[in-house]
Amino acid sequence: MFSRASRLNLASRTTRICARSPVNPNYSAVASKTRPKTILSGIQPTGIPHLGNYLGALANWVKLQNEASPEDRLLYSIVGWHALTLPQDPKTLRAARWEMLASLLAIGLDPKRSILFHQDHNPDHTELAWILNCLCPVGKLKRMTTWKSTQARLAASRNANDESEVDESLLNAGLFTYPILQAADILAYRATHVPVGEDQQQHLELSRDIAETFNRAFPKPKKIFPLPQRILTPSRRILSLRDPSSKMSKSSPDVQSRILLTDEFIQIQSKIRSAVTDSQPGVTFDPVNRPGVSNIINILATCTNEDPEKVAGLYASKGHAQLKSDTAEAVEALLQQPREEFRRLKEEKSYLDEIAKDGATRAKGISEVTMALVRLKTGLA
Repeated sequence: MFSRASRLNLASRTTRICARSPVNPNYSAVASKTRPKTILSGIQPTGIPHLGNYLGALANWVKLQNEASPEDRLLYSIVGWHALTLPQDPKTLRAARWEMLASLLAIGLDPKRSILFHQDHNPDHTELAWILNCLCPVGKLKRMTTWKSTQARLAASRNANDESEVDESLLNAGLFTYPILQAADILAYRATHVPVGEDQQQHLELSRDIAETFNRAFPKPKKIFPLPQRILTPSRRILSLRDPSSKMSKSSPDVQSRILLTDEFIQIQSKIRSAVTDSQPGVTFDPVNRPGVSNIINILATCTNEDPEKVAGLYASKGHAQLKSDTAEAVEALLQQPREEFRRLKEEKSYLDEIAKDGATRAKGISEVTMALVRLKTGLA
């Protein structure tokens, strides 16, 4: 599948990339001794990941890869179809998809060990999603927190009294049904484990419900879908540097609110130096009453694999300036190598294309077995 030059490049990159995992040191993705796992997760193509993406999810993906049993199968997908639930500029989306693939390679995911692919390169996802659409009750989707929060945001933007006053004609069907596509992403590979945070737990529960519904509807000769288990990713929530009441996000209009994988050290210093703290003297870890200071402590603690309370104790008498300076140094130490690797990779479009094509072929090889069974059970084959 790969040219000789590409294989050599891949081998050298794999050697260069430092697979650091700045997550809870007590967390261990211990492989099952009884049955191999199929682990699947996805990320939207938002372009360059920020520090919250990295510490919140991607570092855990690398940890799962490095600690998995040789028999375990890992799939990581860039979910382009999910991105279409919101308006997208085609040129920007096209670039963001490749930037995300380069980012996943840069942080230490090995395409020889993990299957990295674009969701939209495998039509089995959408075929299975349609079949599952025909099994999932509308009521379940209306109870999804994401749908309710979308309605609430629209209600607020329209000055409505509550969600009942929202004109649903302003909401596209994809926003309503995308949890079913997410279930299809998981079930197409008959994934046994899915790393998710608290905010995605309801979606995983829906996937389990849909799998059970299919298994009950078509039980013979045997049930085909395992009920995917949750791998709780023990990440700390990284907040906006400018508004510590919300998560770090690329959608914020303030570029100082987030640290990107591509930021130079001088930019990291500037952003952390200008981060919101408070006027209280000293440093304490108190997320409720001192969210800004606690966010900086959290970033430093996560980058260095330390307990936030312990970090706060070390800086109790040093003040905000020293805390911010040392946090900037820790973030730079964490991001320097992935940043350099990303810059090399993003220019090698042919290499990225080979990785994507190989990942899609390998992913399709798994999902087509599932789809053959689905078609047979539903009478489509």
